[in-house]
This record gives sequence, C-alpha cells and structure tokens, in this order.
Amino acid sequence: MYKIQTLNKISPIGLAVFNENYQIADAVDSPDAVLVRSAAMHDLELPASLKAIARAGAGVNNIPIEKCTAQGIAVFNTPGANANGVKELAIAGMLLAARDIVGGINWVQENKTNPDIAKLVEKGKSQFAGTEISGKKLGVIGLGAIGGPLANAARHLGMEVYGCDPFISVEAAWNLSRDIHHVKTREEIYRECDYITIHVPLIVNDDPALGTRGMINQEALAMMKDGVVILNFARDLLVDDGAMEEALASGRVARYVTDFPNARTAGMKGVVAIPHLGASTEESEDNCAKMAASELMEYLELGNIKNSVNLPDVELPKSAANRIGVIHKNIPNMLAQISSVLSSQGINIDNMINKSKKETAYTLLEVISEVKESDIKRLQDIDGMIRVTVFPAK
Repeated sequence: MYKIQTLNKISPIGLAVFNENYQIADAVDSPDAVLVRSAAMHDLELPASLKAIARAGAGVNNIPIEKCTAQGIAVFNTPGANANGVKELAIAGMLLAARDIVGGINWVQENKTNPDIAKLVEKGKSQFAGTEISGKKLGVIGLGAIGGPLANAARHLGMEVYGCDPFISVEAAWNLSRDIHHVKTREEIYRECDYITIHVPLIVNDDPALGTRGMINQEALAMMKDGVVILNFARDLLVDDGAMEEALASGRVARYVTDFPNARTAGMKGVVAIPHLGASTEESEDNCAKMAASELMEYLELGNIKNSVNLPDVELPKSAANRIGVIHKNIPNMLAQISSVLSSQGINIDNMINKSKKETAYTLLEVISEVKESDIKRLQDIDGMIRVTVFPAK
C-alpha cells in the first residue's frame, strides 16, 4: 500500500486516478509521496520515507527543490494542464485593456440607485470607449503550452501575431499556425507590437540575455511603441515594477494587465490587476490533479520520471521483474561502480537507462535477479550516491 499525503484540497477527479493500492489522507505516517497545490513546504521536515512530491500546478516556488534533490526526492509539476484556463484569461486581459470594461461596470455600480440610470448611460458611456483588438499586432514571448495556443487563438480573432521562442519544442512548433510571424529576438517584438504578452519561466541569471527576471525593464520598455499594452500571466518578477510605473505615467504603456498584483502594482494607475485567476477553473484544477496523480503512480510503481523539475525525464518500458532506481551525482565512473556492485552479487543488468539534469543524474535498471537489502546497502555506499530505490517499493 502506497501512502499519499495531501497538503491541500485536491480535486476528487484527480484523486480518483489512484487505485486501491493507495492510501490518501491529509495526515499519514511515513508517506511515500506528497500531493500539493499552494501549501508552503520550505519549513516542513521531509520524512525519510518520502520519495516524491507532485505539485498540481506549474510553479514550484512553495517546494524546497534543493533540499529535495539532496534527499533524493523527485519533484514533479504539471506543465500544460492549466494552459487553456490561462490562455482564455489572457484573451480576456487583452479585451479588458482594449476597452475600459472594468471602468464601465464600476460606473454602473456607482449609479445603480439613480432612477434615471438608463438615460445617464448614453451620456456616461463615452468616457469608457476603447479600441478593437482585430487588426492589432500581438507579440507572444514564449510559444509553449500557453503561448502557442494563445498565438493561434489571436490569429482567429483577427490579430497579426509575432512569436518569439528560441527554445520552442518540435511538438509546439508543429502546432503553431503558419500565419504567425516567427522572430528571433524579443527586441523585434518590443519594436513592432501593439500588445505584448509574456509566457516564459522565471530564470535568474547574471547574464540578462540568458535570464528572464525583470526582462520587461526600462531598456525594453524604451524600445516599445507609445500606447503599448503589456500582459503578464506568467510570473510577477518578469516585470520591473518601477520601470512599469514610469512607462504608465509617461504614456509609453497604455495598460499593464497582470495576474500577480502586489503592494505596488495594485495601486498603479493604468494597471488591470487580476487576483491570480489564470488556473482557477474547475477544468484546470481537475487536469492538474489528474496529471500529478499519474506522475506519482508512474514513479512509485515503475521508477519512470516525467515532468520532474529536479530530475531528468526517464522512461523505460517494463520487461523484467525487478527495477532499481538510482539517484546520484552527475560525476564520472558512477555507472561503472553501479554495474560492478551488481555483478559482484551475481545480478545481471537486463536493461538500463541513464540521464542527467545539471549536477544530478538518474539511472533506472532492470534486473532479473532478486534485489536484497544488502545489495541496496552496497549501492548506497558508493561515493556520490544519493538514493537507491527498488520498484515497486511495496
């Protein structure tokens, strides 16, 4: 029986993915895995039994990734599961920026007790007039699970779309409309587009060309057209708030639409602040929970890894009775030592795959012989070894 601890309320549709071999509760002793949404885990003690954490969502800022890696705990997220919800809200964001819908609704609420409101509407509505998005140029930075479908949808809405993503996957490229102008640099989008939407991960790097933190800064804003609209449904720290405030005041930016209000942006004139609703749909929560549950089952039962943020993706079709998953440092001679230990115990490797992610590597082996506790101990004693697990672990 596998034990799954839930740290947040998880969609019942997602939990239904688990079969009768799983015990699921918000409080369990010695859990094999944790299923979490937004609960902060940085100050939690991670039990020795814990093999995996799955975040039912894309961001993992609430999980201590380095600590997990050091303890050999695989951390999963669910990229793309909430993509449609975010895409639809980004489209709504463009419409909210193009036409002062929020201002108009607020005006109605302010005048709702006036018996002559129907007459006042014709005079009052002029102050909320806006523009249409059809025919405008939209720049999409990041053409992944959200940016790609958004670019396609914008074309159907009559927009001229420019896309930039130097790391676009083959699958994402195949799904992109041929009518989208592919450009090589962000700067081309900054100079050309009336609307700019960002859909990239938060990457902190000393080299601005390689990092994304504060990518919408004073220098970037200076390249843009007067009256540009910026949309941020990716991460708060991608935008320099001080530079944005200056650009809004000068008119360089007409509207800044963000799904991440903070103490500064919430009060800025020209900001349309949405309370992080991008993935807050029933469908997104169901999809994220289902994907997270499937990832945990695949890892706990077979040792396969997909969508881990701290370990490489590894998939090995099952053909032998016993599997050994080995998390170790990405240093020379590890595979030779692993093979040597197993062969010294008369254990023949039937199949094997090894991949690495930065300083950490993962080796999944299939063996025909029974794996004993003493064999695990010998593997664990190898210098550079982090964790050894036999699958299934139960």
